[in-house]
Amino acid sequence: MSDILAQLTADLEPEVASRFLELATSYLQAMEQRQGAVSTPRTPAELHRRFDEPMPREGRPADEVIARLRDEVIADANHLYHPRYVGHQVSAPLPASIWTEPVIGALNQSLAVAEMSPTATAIETRVIRWMAELVGWGPAAGGTLTSGGTEATITALLAARARRFPDAWARGMGGSVPVVVCGEHAHYSVARAAGTLGIGTENVVLVPSRGWRMDVDALRSTLEGLARDERPVIAVVATAGSTATGSFDDLEAIGGLCARHDIWLHVDGCHGASALLSPTHRERLRGVALAHSIAWDPHKMMLLPLSVGALIVREERALEAAFVQKAPYLFHAGDDARIWDQGVRSAQCSRRADVIKLWVALQRYGTDAIGALYDHLCATAGEFHRLVAEHPALEPVHTPEANILCFRWIGDGSLDQDALDARNLEIRERYNRSGHGWITTTVLGGRRVLRVTIMNWMTTAEDCRAIVEEIGRM
Repeated sequence: MSDILAQLTADLEPEVASRFLELATSYLQAMEQRQGAVSTPRTPAELHRRFDEPMPREGRPADEVIARLRDEVIADANHLYHPRYVGHQVSAPLPASIWTEPVIGALNQSLAVAEMSPTATAIETRVIRWMAELVGWGPAAGGTLTSGGTEATITALLAARARRFPDAWARGMGGSVPVVVCGEHAHYSVARAAGTLGIGTENVVLVPSRGWRMDVDALRSTLEGLARDERPVIAVVATAGSTATGSFDDLEAIGGLCARHDIWLHVDGCHGASALLSPTHRERLRGVALAHSIAWDPHKMMLLPLSVGALIVREERALEAAFVQKAPYLFHAGDDARIWDQGVRSAQCSRRADVIKLWVALQRYGTDAIGALYDHLCATAGEFHRLVAEHPALEPVHTPEANILCFRWIGDGSLDQDALDARNLEIRERYNRSGHGWITTTVLGGRRVLRVTIMNWMTTAEDCRAIVEEIGRM
């Protein structure tokens, strides 16, 4: 045991930490200089064989572990910091937040109760209130950080269920068959939440879209029909920055309909709520204050490392009603400190103090700079759209409202639509294996399209041009 303790003590020394830090900084600098491939050409099977080994019984020297990290983990990872990675909605994170991660790990605070995380709890309470103020809500608002949008949506619908069926936590919903209403392009987390809560995915009512946004006239007809049929509606879920196209639903009109029918409105703003920091784009969220809850992922357009999600609610007491739990070893009834405990309004008990990296980002860069970065990413997507529109072999599917663009390779026009579907999927796979860049794909209007999301503040117009020209040649 003395040898083990000596090894642990040695690993506390700055020179050991500096080797890990140097690994991270060298990687980030190489990506900034566009060195190497954007992703790996190796197959999943090849990578699984690399790590298919017995569990280590004895430790290795730190240098050996660091070498494996460099040569076997980092080398074949997806390099989100490479300016030509324009794939999924995961950011090239802000540097100060990256360097905060070791501090969070060293402190190892758990944010279930204030007594376990005194400073982090105070910071989370303040940060959540800042976010609620940006939405336009008053002092009764509150919320909690989450692992991401899926947890936020499940928690929001729990609160909506408690409002519609106050005894559901203890007794279930009895013979009622409630529904959740959302747009046809809503994130899959809405259906997952319905399945998780026992509502059932078949009771998720999809409203058709118009211009990739929820059709408000169709929503009006849907709600009127459900009212005639006496079907209880737990919530309407609107989207602010859809996953496929980055489109924003008309929150003002949808909020008015929900108020008229006395229905909980939840806004999936995981991607687009950060537009509230942008004087240029915040108008896309006009009417968001009419919502009862909003999911917001700072690890998307606020460019934080995974994971930092948030659920903000207009009335914090409504969120606390979502969880009716007795745990005297954690939550002390009548204790003044209980009002600060995050566990009473969160699905998680053991939870990292990820709010610290959000707080550090705000302290280091300020909301003006982060809002300007939002504008920059959107403007870069606009430049990508211009380049696609000008290329004879490519065709944009929509005009980007944020930093997401879907487009289609059409070649010389000689292929039919089914053949183009297959060709677009093939192009995506070939392009990503090439190492030149990394894009993704989806299906819109029944057709396979290519999709880019600008999540790296270092991606330039010239990077966009290089990606467009390479894809256009395929």
